[in-house]
Amino acid sequence: MIIPTVDASSPASEANLLRETERARLRALVNVDIARAHQLHAPDFQLITPIGTALSKEEYLGAIASGQIKYLIWQPADIAVRLYDGVAVLRYRAQLEVVFGGHKVALNDYWHTDTYERHDERWMVVWSQATAIK
Repeated sequence: MIIPTVDASSPASEANLLRETERARLRALVNVDIARAHQLHAPDFQLITPIGTALSKEEYLGAIASGQIKYLIWQPADIAVRLYDGVAVLRYRAQLEVVFGGHKVALNDYWHTDTYERHDERWMVVWSQATAIK
């Protein structure tokens, strides 16, 4: 298993590393690879869902592991990256189809904003927020 690490050789390469880290996180969530997802989410991770519910890392990954949340499709478009000292903010539009609590939520577009921090020389997501596009 490869864990993306920080390559400080250039801001462009670091931005690309962050994009790939986010894509790896999405693949882990869709594939219910909870071990991989744990590595990519900081211990104090928090998700704000499209309906405004706040979920901790354990609540979120637990819901995915139990099947309460099942991502069928999560296809990100271009991922914009803003880099700061040890912090990065990612924003992108994505198409998602999900089963939540046994109810299928139709394919829809969402905006995603994710904040990453460097932890032990690798990027981990600490905050994530999704907003439905009507």
